[in-house]
Amino acid sequence: MFGLGMPELVIILVIIVIIFGAGKLPEIGSGIGKGIRNFKDATKKEEEPKTLDKGETKES
Repeated sequence: MFGLGMPELVIILVIIVIIFGAGKLPEIGSGIGKGIRNFKDATKKEEEPKTLDKGETKES
């Protein structure tokens, strides 16, 4: 995972807790999750074929 071992991840987590506080972590996590979900939804919409009024597919 990008060359990071368990000790490095623990140090990063401790620094994040010190900076943001334990109370803010759930809010940060949910914000990141919503951002990822919106990104996935946006990419799925681009993959779907565009349809016309009569049910015909439009060639892009």
